[in-house]
Amino acid sequence: MRSAVALVALAVLAGCSKPPPYKLDMPMKEIMGHVVDPAADMIWTASGYEITEAGERELFPTTEEGWLAVENGATIVAESANLLMLPGRAVDDGEWMQLAARMADEAMVAKAAAVAKDKDKLFAAGGALYQSCVACHDKYIPK
Repeated sequence: MRSAVALVALAVLAGCSKPPPYKLDMPMKEIMGHVVDPAADMIWTASGYEITEAGERELFPTTEEGWLAVENGATIVAESANLLMLPGRAVDDGEWMQLAARMADEAMVAKAAAVAKDKDKLFAAGGALYQSCVACHDKYIPK
């Protein structure tokens, strides 16, 4: 009986040492450049105002497709935070994880604003998302 228990325990421990089933070969710069940044731009370029010599122009979506694009961008940003927090990719277990979680939270606020087609909330959410990105960049991108 003891040997059977020992074999089960050994099998469990051996199973724990397997490498994760996901691939972590993509450099952080590429994740940011090909996934996070374009998705965040889907939020930022669709909120606020453009002021020129000709006057002020709203950037907010005017169609269902436009609002859906913002919702999609926000969803991508929120889920991308999980990519940043994967073991083996996360820079540390402290502030990195907190900032990635903050990015996800702010993106979900932007998503809710897009679903509600609420211009004011989208504008505020885009600003909050930007601030979360800047906080992370200030700490983790070498000058």
